[in-house]
Formats: sequence, C-alpha cells, structure tokens
Amino acid sequence: MISFKPRIKARLRKSKIDIKKNFSAVSKKAKVVKSKADIKKNLKDFFYWVKGAELVELEKCDISEDPVRPELDNLFRTSYGRKIYGVKFKDEIYAVMCFAFTDDIPKSVEELELFSKDAFLKNVQRDPNKVGRIAIAYTVWSKKKGGGKLIVKEVYKMIKKSNHLNRLVTLSPLTDMARKFHLRNGAIELQVNENTQNFEYKVIK
Repeated sequence: MISFKPRIKARLRKSKIDIKKNFSAVSKKAKVVKSKADIKKNLKDFFYWVKGAELVELEKCDISEDPVRPELDNLFRTSYGRKIYGVKFKDEIYAVMCFAFTDDIPKSVEELELFSKDAFLKNVQRDPNKVGRIAIAYTVWSKKKGGGKLIVKEVYKMIKKSNHLNRLVTLSPLTDMARKFHLRNGAIELQVNENTQNFEYKVIK
C-alpha cells in the first residue's frame, strides 16, 4: 500500500515556506511604502517652513547652544557694530549666525575683535549702520535640518543688496566639519591659519 504521508508533509513544508516568503515580501513592500511616505512628509514639512522663514536681527542668543564659540558673550556679539542674525519661522529661531564687520580678514578671534572695533570707530561719525566692507561670519548653528544652509543663503542675499559690504568671509574653526559645511554650500577656501580657516562666498553684484 502506497503511503502519501511524506508527500503531504512535503507539501505542507512548501506551503509554510511560500507563506513566509509572501509575508516577507508584503512586509518589505509595506516598509518601502512607509519609507516613501515619510520622505514625502519630511520634504513637505521642510519646504513648508523654509518658504515661510525670514532673516531677522536678534538682540541676543543662547550662547550655550553655540557649538563653535560659546565663550563669546552677547555683549561681544553686539558691540562695535557686530550683529546676530537668525532664521525665524512662526516666532521660533531655527538657525543663528553671528557677524563682525571689518575692512581686513581676521585670522583669530583677537583680530576679529580688533578689526571690527577699528572699522566701527572709523564709521561711527558717518553712519554706524554702515561699518566695514567685509562681513565676517564667525559662528553658525542650526536648530532644524536645513537651517544652516538656509541662513547662509539668506545672509548672502542681504549682503548682495548692501551698498557698503562687498565680501562675505568666514572665521571658521580648524575642523573638517566646518570645511565640508562651507565648501558644500558654495564657498571657496581662502586660507588656513594656525587655529582657524577662512572661506569666502563670492558676492556678485
């Protein structure tokens, strides 16, 4: 008498394998669909806040958030024509960039302080709001993805419209992260100093 048990068992095993394969394929497809949906949502959210963001001058910032120069207090950041700018969206600041305005390119924070003070004192009798020819960005940080890139673009547009500023240069820390950030956003490497590096965003007027 012929036994069909081995055949039945083999078919059952095959059915279980097929079910597992189908379940795995469905799960993978569901993950891909969810991933695409998440990407679309993130892009939608990103463009939504970017479109509504604006560049504003700030009276102060939370220096503890500054990953580059937290030792510089708000008095330093707002003295002798120095300014703090932020990208604002719905009453919330998403990125911050601090500037000094000079006539020469500093290689250190000490030179930044000296050059910006000199430029301010030269212009204080004429127009204290038109200090220096070079905007020196000495620190930047982002609170939301895309904020750093956006504030660079917004500041660039502001300087391009200026009738006294003609250069946008950084005083950056000597790190690979800073180098990659500025080169990725369109700057060129100007010079490497002992403890800092300078990058320049070419302003075409």
